[in-house]
Amino acid sequence: MEFHEAANFLFELRRFAPRAGTDATQDLLSSLGDPHEGLRCVQIAGSNGKGSTARMVERTLREAGLDVGLYTSPHLDDVRERIRINGRKLSEAALVEFVESVRTYVTEQGAANDSPTFFETMTALALWEFDRQDVDVAVLEVGIGGRYDATSVVDPEASAVTSVTLEHTHILGDTVEEIAHDKAHVAPEDTPLVTGTTGDALAAVREVADDVVTVGEGDDADVTATYGGREGLEGAVSVDGPDWRVDTHLPLLGAHQAQNAGIAATLCQQVADISQTELERGLRNAHWPGRFEVMNESPLVVLDGAHNPGSIERTAETLSSFDYDDLHVVIGAMVDKDHERIAAALPDPDHVVACRPNVDRAESHHVVATAVENATDAAVETRSDVAGALDIALDAAESGDAVLVVGSLYAVREARTNWSRSLVPKQVDSLAEAREAIESAHVTAAGTQRMRGKGVHRVLRTRVQPRQAQYLKEELLSLGGECAISGLSSQDEESLDVVTMATMAQYRRLAGKLDGQPYGLASFADELRSALSIQQPEPDTSTTYPWDDGTAVMGICNITPDSFHDGGEYNAVEDAVARAEQMVEAGADILDIGGESTRPGAEPVPVEEEIDRVVPVIEALSELDVAISVDTRKAPVARAALDAGADILNDVSGLEDPEMRLVAAEYDVPVVVMHSIETPVDPDSDIHYDDVVQDCIDQLTERVLLAEKAGLNRDQIIVDPGTGFGKSPTEDFELLDRLPEFEALGCPILVGHSHKSLFGLVGQEAGDCLEATIAGTTLAAERGADIVRVHDVPENVAAVRVAEAARDPQKFTD
Repeated sequence: MEFHEAANFLFELRRFAPRAGTDATQDLLSSLGDPHEGLRCVQIAGSNGKGSTARMVERTLREAGLDVGLYTSPHLDDVRERIRINGRKLSEAALVEFVESVRTYVTEQGAANDSPTFFETMTALALWEFDRQDVDVAVLEVGIGGRYDATSVVDPEASAVTSVTLEHTHILGDTVEEIAHDKAHVAPEDTPLVTGTTGDALAAVREVADDVVTVGEGDDADVTATYGGREGLEGAVSVDGPDWRVDTHLPLLGAHQAQNAGIAATLCQQVADISQTELERGLRNAHWPGRFEVMNESPLVVLDGAHNPGSIERTAETLSSFDYDDLHVVIGAMVDKDHERIAAALPDPDHVVACRPNVDRAESHHVVATAVENATDAAVETRSDVAGALDIALDAAESGDAVLVVGSLYAVREARTNWSRSLVPKQVDSLAEAREAIESAHVTAAGTQRMRGKGVHRVLRTRVQPRQAQYLKEELLSLGGECAISGLSSQDEESLDVVTMATMAQYRRLAGKLDGQPYGLASFADELRSALSIQQPEPDTSTTYPWDDGTAVMGICNITPDSFHDGGEYNAVEDAVARAEQMVEAGADILDIGGESTRPGAEPVPVEEEIDRVVPVIEALSELDVAISVDTRKAPVARAALDAGADILNDVSGLEDPEMRLVAAEYDVPVVVMHSIETPVDPDSDIHYDDVVQDCIDQLTERVLLAEKAGLNRDQIIVDPGTGFGKSPTEDFELLDRLPEFEALGCPILVGHSHKSLFGLVGQEAGDCLEATIAGTTLAAERGADIVRVHDVPENVAAVRVAEAARDPQKFTD
């Protein structure tokens, strides 16, 4: 079974309406051998905040060293996002295997008019995968209510009800008390239920739960959560428990997130032995896309999935902590929401663009516009598609204004593609490579065979809405090009993969035809021009970096006793300085100074010791005519190094320290963001990639956005695919071969391959493979690497120059 066939099988189950009860889910799990029975689960219900709280619990438990599964809904772009293990979304292979296991059972139930629903089946998939991956804890976000939700097939070890408002009244009841009563049935048998509810809702919760821990601002709360206000792009939070305290910052802004953090911290301590440091760091790393997510600061652009009056009020309260002139709102909502109350809760907009997200349940943009007109004094426009509405708002906004996208996560997910979507260039020089590129987008076998001959030219892969895909296909066909569409096209809501194939002239004409078109196609035209460098302005050359004029060579200087290649050789400051000076004389463009090894089994180095190792060397080298990089995972070390004269941060953990991106932005310096599943490397880990390059791009996209949202430009964010970090030698070579695809991120690319274990694939010994390293450098430079990080500078400088001479010999004759 192919992935598109398995995914379509699941999507087809959405034709069955949600229902109350756990029997169908229990029966489906029984057919799989009851994989849920051995799981330790945390179940989180609530009208608002349950997704954010679930994410905080998951990230904090991972910080404590646990393997954690996370199940949430809905998804923003890819259905596999709903199920994550240690932060990584479900693999395509796992989804296919699950569908193959349940297809017969589900089909037989359908024949008996008792098919499981989409949500019931996805819940079973999550629990099945969590069992297979042997997670320590599974964190489950409840779908609707609590008592009869599919997730309630588990016996949770800890549970929470975050908040209660009027919602889904046709299922849960007509009053807050009835709804709270339903949600409280997630209460565990032997552990207090944690809740942020108050008043009548809390009273109803107490009627169901024998033991309750309350979280709130007041003195009568068992756990006090205090919001200290916004500090930059984070919120200061203090949480006080009976015998513990947490002081940290959250990437999720708003006073309501302080309560969510208090609930999350309490839940974590119910299921794990967790330190204050782990709690604080875990909460600070709990990023959650689409929840008051600040995408830009001039103008201020905020994406927030608030979808009911209560959550809109919280969004308005959080937005009030920013200074801005006019407010432009892009709003799209679902049909079952109270549109007039939502409109009345908006934070006094000056300009509103109502739109309709691309889902069946979405309300007409005209209806939403009418509700806004009745409730506000704003100037109101309509646009059928979210991307077009966002373009209108952004075009109208001055640098001191604010743009808010709100109303539903479905609207947010479409708007977010303006920042998150990558158009990946594919190297296609043969029919075999064309077939591989087309198959990577889950195109059917017949479609691949028919279209492979048209792919030997400029090829792009990206994700679009189904109606966008069909329009692109029709327009490209009319121009003589082609657009291969994923087999997921039998549905009309989920984003799907496409591969476009055309000459540059055809792409240029396509972009012109898309200008002014609806459904977000006009915005796509601009992305297309940018990806293919069509009619683009001259680049800004006011800031120069060593990699602006070709591949830069970064020389490695490890001041460590245990690095895998040169550990212990340059521990003394004078030895390290002498080594660095030799590298500069040999042609190094950058010196990378490191005080902690990331090799497998390396011992962590305390912050102060690492500072003592690197700072004296950086100070001694600061007068040299060379850029200095500091190789560290720790923000305090980075700050000390920059104060000593460093110019670049090299973070092999991919911004795992939440302060690192803020330090880079504060000092306005480039930062290397590496793809790394774990640092240091665990040689016993067995990481599965559906497509190692695409998976790395997907994960680096969010890391790059974190740095960008902190205030860095993409030309300052250097991406490193992470050769040797959580990949097999075969996968490392695939990264090297397909390096141009990382250009989709719009960032400089660094390759760090020097003397690494990947060369064992060709019979070379790791740690002593100079010849193989030189060959790798040549390939990297030929494939467009902006920086190569190496130990042996003279030999690799020569390799870079050979590669550049092959591409542009005139450069060496001028």
